[in-house]
Amino acid sequence: MKSDFLKYQGQTTPHPLAIEISKAEGSYIYDSNGKKMLDFVAGVSANSLGHSHPKVTQAIKNQLDSYTHVMVYGEFIQKPQLDLCKALANTLPENSSSIYLVNSGTEATEGALKLAKRFTGRSEIISAKNAYHGNTQGAMSVCGAEQQNRAFRPLIPGVKFIEFNNELDLNKITKHTAGVILETIQGGAGFIEPKNDYLTKVKQRCEEVGALLILDEIQTGIGRTGKFWGFENYNVTPDIIITGKGLGGGMPIGAFISSYEIMNCLKEDPKLGHITTFGGHPVIASAGLATVEEITSTKLIEETLRKEKLIRNKFKNHPAVKEIRGRGLMLALLVDSPENASKVILNCLEKGVILFWLLFEGSAIRITPPLTISEEEINEGCDIILNELNNL
Repeated sequence: MKSDFLKYQGQTTPHPLAIEISKAEGSYIYDSNGKKMLDFVAGVSANSLGHSHPKVTQAIKNQLDSYTHVMVYGEFIQKPQLDLCKALANTLPENSSSIYLVNSGTEATEGALKLAKRFTGRSEIISAKNAYHGNTQGAMSVCGAEQQNRAFRPLIPGVKFIEFNNELDLNKITKHTAGVILETIQGGAGFIEPKNDYLTKVKQRCEEVGALLILDEIQTGIGRTGKFWGFENYNVTPDIIITGKGLGGGMPIGAFISSYEIMNCLKEDPKLGHITTFGGHPVIASAGLATVEEITSTKLIEETLRKEKLIRNKFKNHPAVKEIRGRGLMLALLVDSPENASKVILNCLEKGVILFWLLFEGSAIRITPPLTISEEEINEGCDIILNELNNL
């Protein structure tokens, strides 16, 4: 399979992990040789409920027996779409109850940028340096990492960049600004949290000049940080919310969310302000609904904070760990060099624990397991990581 994989599938790097997968269940992935690997990455924060969760699987099967795709998004009333939107609205502030379902996080970013421009009548977008919001052209345009963007220029014009957590940069948000797009916690940059009420101050500045605050919750949302939405940790309510990843329970989905007043401007002048054929696909929406219901009806969110504490306690006094960043089950161990980070990640993979890198912080080791991971599994994985850290 490996030679066919390299021949027929477009590649993302010169050296993919190229593990042949046979099945995945719970917190474990199995390769074609029967090797069992503990998943500390969860599909890069996407598998909120682990692999092959029975409620998600059953929801998919039930919907397959009724219908799959029937019409482009927004024309027919489809119960899975509507039920998912209502379930999400129940987790959100009252003024954030209009939900547009799409296929991925990056499409949600595109929709959010269009919405901010359309509602304000302005064209300037402010983003953060070393941000990551997706990989389509509009999303790349607001990713402040020139090493990624330079090969694809020109991108979308009218984008300016500020430094995350730098309050002096807030003066760059002006009456020319349509929207400010930020990750609630910067992911690719190294799991950097907002400090000193930074997001509250950004929102205040947006209100002063009539700009909209867009928060990217693609990774921080759906329970990963100990709240259903990451922004709940920081005393701020955005004007537009972007979600994806963990919302689908392992299935591809995204959404951008706002108030009825703001979202309504996509309906006309022009009509079809944003359109998508497969957004809100009924099978995917059924998986998303099962995921939201499981997370909101159990103690998974509050258990996330207890599991965070368990992981932090495992590594907090280790001399090779310079810092532990993040919140909830969105954590990163910072070591002294990218070479040592890669050494730990690859050696742990050999020993049966799946870890991964961050995009722009080479010295980080990603730990983002499923929310359903058990304490026993956490101890098992952390002990293997500790052994590799001891060998640095």
